Amino acid sequence: MPEADKEGKDFGLDKSTATEGFFLKGSNSLDWGMKNRLSRIFNPETGRTVMLAIDHGYFQGPTVGLERIDLNILPIAPYADTLMLTRGILRSVVPPSYTRPIVLRASGGPSILKELSNEHIAVDMEDALRLNAAALAVQVFIGGEYETQSVHNMTRLVDMGMRYGMPILAVTAVGTDMKRSPRYFRLACRICAELGAQYVKTYYIPKGFESVTASCPVPIVMAGGKKMPEIDALTMAYNAIQEGAAGVDMGRNIFQAESPAAMIQAVGATVHKNLPPAQAHEMYLDLKNGK
Repeated sequence: MPEADKEGKDFGLDKSTATEGFFLKGSNSLDWGMKNRLSRIFNPETGRTVMLAIDHGYFQGPTVGLERIDLNILPIAPYADTLMLTRGILRSVVPPSYTRPIVLRASGGPSILKELSNEHIAVDMEDALRLNAAALAVQVFIGGEYETQSVHNMTRLVDMGMRYGMPILAVTAVGTDMKRSPRYFRLACRICAELGAQYVKTYYIPKGFESVTASCPVPIVMAGGKKMPEIDALTMAYNAIQEGAAGVDMGRNIFQAESPAAMIQAVGATVHKNLPPAQAHEMYLDLKNGK
């Protein structure tokens, strides 16, 4: 039996115990495990994240830039704060030595050939824990044909997430018939937050985006959307951050760029260092050209 140490004497009686508030908006009352997972997704020093989304294949198949995850994505994955993907790609392609946090796509069902809003929960919570996921992402189709079903998918995952300490990312899906207006995004994001999502992914709009982030009580991550010129994507990311977003989740604007490695580093500087678009684009060009 080991010898017992002497009783301690330095109790810091002249110092009060610090009670640290959590750095993420609307997250202070969450459990320790969920906060810890969120601290892996969002950089505690900046409160922001660069998510690399490569989950497009779950309804589109091998789209441009995602034909070979091992060749196109793994070389740039270390530059991301978070990798968002499906469990099939995670298990079959991503090496277990990869240490960045994983956000698993947890909803699915229809392909691009069918009504996309007809999704169901497609990942069991125990499997997500087995894969050491940091969060689960679920699509929510406010205004879509299967709106209620998609909201119920989210709330069921929120309930399971609260039980196991797993954050849920609600992704506001915009169909072709839905108007991309501040009112719509305020509605969609607020519904997701009101019903328990720990953070929300939504699209940027040039006018009124600050009202979307202000009226949502949890962090908002900007969705990258369709491919656009690099300077435009960097400008959009910069504006979103300045107008209250807690990060970006980009896919096509990174892996379909002429130099994905240069682009993700420029996006990272925009998000974490507030690098203005012109300077971020210059950084992109320098990295692209090997300077």
